[in-house]
Amino acid sequence: MSRELAKYKDQLTEFIARYRQRADFLSIRLEQSEGSSILLRNNTIETLSENTSLGGQVRVCHRGGWGFAAFNNLDDLQLRIEEAIAAARLIGDDETLLAAVEPIEAVCRLPLTGTDPRQVSLQRKKDLCDRYNEMLKSYGDKITSTTVRYGDSTQNILLATSEGTLIEQSWADMEMRFAAVAKNGDTVQTGRETTGSRKAFEDLEHLDDQIIGAAQRATNSLTLPTVKGGTYTVVIDPILTGLFVHEAFGHLSEADMAYENPDLLETMSMGRKFGSKDLQIFDGAAPEGHRGSYIYDDEGVPASTTQLIKNGELVGRLHSRETAGRLDEKPTGNARCLNYHYPPIVRMTNTWIERGDTPLADLPTDIKEGVYAKNWLGGMTNGEMFTFSAGEAWMIRNGELAEPVKDVTLSGNVFKTLNNIEAIADDFYWDESGGCGKGGQSGLPVGCGGPSLRIRNVIIGGDAA
Repeated sequence: MSRELAKYKDQLTEFIARYRQRADFLSIRLEQSEGSSILLRNNTIETLSENTSLGGQVRVCHRGGWGFAAFNNLDDLQLRIEEAIAAARLIGDDETLLAAVEPIEAVCRLPLTGTDPRQVSLQRKKDLCDRYNEMLKSYGDKITSTTVRYGDSTQNILLATSEGTLIEQSWADMEMRFAAVAKNGDTVQTGRETTGSRKAFEDLEHLDDQIIGAAQRATNSLTLPTVKGGTYTVVIDPILTGLFVHEAFGHLSEADMAYENPDLLETMSMGRKFGSKDLQIFDGAAPEGHRGSYIYDDEGVPASTTQLIKNGELVGRLHSRETAGRLDEKPTGNARCLNYHYPPIVRMTNTWIERGDTPLADLPTDIKEGVYAKNWLGGMTNGEMFTFSAGEAWMIRNGELAEPVKDVTLSGNVFKTLNNIEAIADDFYWDESGGCGKGGQSGLPVGCGGPSLRIRNVIIGGDAA
């Protein structure tokens, strides 16, 4: 715990005792953070900064109404408590339903396995960005623009609640993003890579293969044929599997989406069949070492692992204490906020499809004409519908990989797609590149994982057949 926050510990306990009788629930979260940010675009440094912040938030619930106040001046804490209480009492006209949890007193830090980013100079971080940027630029004369982003953040949290919870928790997170744009006449192609770590700065220092891969994909795609649009049996790699399970299915598993939408709650009803008996989907912050990992969420609920789909059937969803209380289910430890400016909302942590038992080499077998899609370039979801762009792709012909193709987009309905999974491979990969956005809170670190999948009847966009 930072010395700056430690001196407020007794004050938080005092304020909780003084105000706990004026509302059904009171939570105070103080946060001290340090970070650095670098953005190189071509040969120009657009951002080169180090920052520190100290602030907090107060959350109050009274008769089902929530009051919230965020602040930078900790000397204003008492005033912010009174404002949040007043707001909650003004709008509360129902019943406060928060799933019960045991009060916890704990001091914890997510362990690093290597160098803390705070111990690395800004110059060393910039030199790393310069080296990667030079690798992108020097790949070939078709590369017309490059982007390298670096960011790190170390957060120290002190959380106290009116139920007796008092938790000190801290962690560090690092991320780098790369893009290379290649051009040949009117043809423009982009290669991207993103990676992150909650373990060590060294995890970002040996990414040469990924950097070269981004520039290579952009350049090679200039001369590739565009895939013919149509409906294909598709094999996707673990990175696209992770993207799919997070974006297309994971957000629908966040319980605030369900209890606020009766139609979605009916669609996501427990026991509904979504896939074969081999399909297992999980989310959880309890697995150690991933970017969505922590020990307690921002409501003081212990991290857990939640099975969402078991043997093809929906068996779980992700909760805050309020959504668990309103749906009469157990809290899962998925209430997270990006920082003290925002209230915790239901968010994914590490989301994955469990590996299967089909040998990876067998996935293309018997596919007369299909597509193998690998890595990601971009994508979007809209309710049950999704569209993702692959970073690279090949045609499958008579069970074998054939010619590479470009501009491969995969579209469909998530529920139909889950049902159309024909085989789940025995490989597995954790993708630590995720920065999730929801409710105005963008860039929240998450992990995604999974095996390669074979899926029938996937709509592939491209040239008209």
